[in-house]
Amino acid sequence: MDRTRIRNFCIIAHIDHGKSTLADRLLLRTGTIVQREFRDQVLDAMDLERERGITIRAHPVTMNFRADDGTAYELNLIDTPGHVDFSYEVSRSLAACEGALLLVDAAQGVEAQTVANVHLAMQLNLTIIPVINKIDLPAADVERVCHQIEDMLAIPREEVVLASAKEGIGTDDILKAIIDRIPAPAPQVDTHLRAMVYSASFDTYRGVVTYIRVKSGTLRTGMHVDFMRSGAQTEVKELGIFAPQPIPVKVLKQGQVGYLIGSIKSLDEIKIGDTITDTQSPAPQPLPGFKEVQPMVFSGIYPINTSDYEALKQSIDKLRLNDPALVYQAENSIALGFGFRCGFLGLLHMEIVQERLRREYDMDIISTYPSVVYKVVLTSGEELDVDNPMHLPEVTKIKAIKEPLVEALIIIPSNSLGDVMQLIREKRGECTHTESVDSTRIALTVTLPLSEILVDFNDRLKSMTRGFGSMDYHHKGFEESHMVKLDLLVNGESVDAFSCIVHSTKAQARGRNLVSKLKEVIPQQLYQVALQAAIGGKIIARENVRALRKNVTAKCYGGDITRKRKLLEKQKEGKKRMKQVGKVNIPQEAFISVLKA
Repeated sequence: MDRTRIRNFCIIAHIDHGKSTLADRLLLRTGTIVQREFRDQVLDAMDLERERGITIRAHPVTMNFRADDGTAYELNLIDTPGHVDFSYEVSRSLAACEGALLLVDAAQGVEAQTVANVHLAMQLNLTIIPVINKIDLPAADVERVCHQIEDMLAIPREEVVLASAKEGIGTDDILKAIIDRIPAPAPQVDTHLRAMVYSASFDTYRGVVTYIRVKSGTLRTGMHVDFMRSGAQTEVKELGIFAPQPIPVKVLKQGQVGYLIGSIKSLDEIKIGDTITDTQSPAPQPLPGFKEVQPMVFSGIYPINTSDYEALKQSIDKLRLNDPALVYQAENSIALGFGFRCGFLGLLHMEIVQERLRREYDMDIISTYPSVVYKVVLTSGEELDVDNPMHLPEVTKIKAIKEPLVEALIIIPSNSLGDVMQLIREKRGECTHTESVDSTRIALTVTLPLSEILVDFNDRLKSMTRGFGSMDYHHKGFEESHMVKLDLLVNGESVDAFSCIVHSTKAQARGRNLVSKLKEVIPQQLYQVALQAAIGGKIIARENVRALRKNVTAKCYGGDITRKRKLLEKQKEGKKRMKQVGKVNIPQEAFISVLKA
């Protein structure tokens, strides 16, 4: 295919604005898929993707289309994830394209992630084609959405294409806009092979399948290639394109998108954003824009049945093959036994990994309270990264603790502004900028600690705004904060599984919440058990589990009261001695219910 007749584009949008449905429509219209093989969300291969209606992995597809004048074009579509956790995958997919279809819901309008994705595309100088989708809905307000696109995204309304992916309205207009507006791949500066890795997956029989976009030069089967960042080398055993099933080809030329299979057996050797070049005549410089994917949220994953440890290790290993962003290492806990400390890109990523372990590998798992990476400055001047409360040094050795911050764009209805501002203050956030989106919605720019938005922030935002609020965030660096380690003591012994790092102003409330939850689930012992939340040596919350009491005076019928007192005192002494040597066994259900809370 001639370079001038290749169009590489992706679809970017907020969650649920119809990316996958539009991709389905384009596949049908170009004849890439015939009607009898068609199913909804055809590019979403995972059950979880189809169930939740979200895209988790980027899926490429090559479509051949003949324009009205009879010219044949090769259209390469990369269907990107829309969720903030997968934004690095979105940015690499965008870097493989020359243009982007920006999809906006005709009823909901411009949302937080719409803005974030447009900024990503503009930074990479992509041609943006705005498409207003779902115009067939009764609640569609095209005029208002056009106004938002002009005001918030600075894209002229004349460029807008109206469509309904579900009904097939405007599909031809979209294809015409792709051919007319999106530029062909730029002419190559030199003939050195440079191919960008924008995604990868693992095939049980063939090893790693690397998804690539050839930026310059030509890639052929049988060539020996180098991965410039990771240092891996391989012979090209198979090349191909996705249509949408893999179709092998002999050659991939400049501007084409496809896949490469070599002799690489582990995803550890592949880095997203890496550059592939010819071993015989390597390119002098790799392609720009590469960065390592850094996990942001950490959580311990343990098998509920300790004998399942090996099975859990194998399951995480297999999962890691298709998810290079997942990081893990073995750890053990006195309370929970052997398990793994796992690093995730964000909360949705963590949820999906845990759900896949339960569903695809039938693992019964328990996860500890999610934590973030803190930078701890020691009195010696050294700086440590701490992702686990157990690894926090002693208080006397710590000079300062820095916590990660995020800058969030929150778009909400105007009538819920008061409630949302209260939520932001409660989460130690600061609103730095407000802007009116239209007559009914407001955009807030907010700085928040990452640890505060981990658990319930998004859920509460959705419920306060009746589901109309949306949020997108990016990391903004670290800031010194008064963080403390909260320990939970059961009968005077610290339980490491319940330890967490919290802000000093939240420590007491969290401590009270933990001990009251634990009181409900720890069974009564023969002596009173103290449940305490402590910071260092200072107890900040306490509950008691009452003792089981045997009626030792039952045999005394009448007679002198001193007999009864003597028996009760003897029982009291026995309980005191038992308390000194006794050990409280915390049942597994207690861990599960408290960690879920």
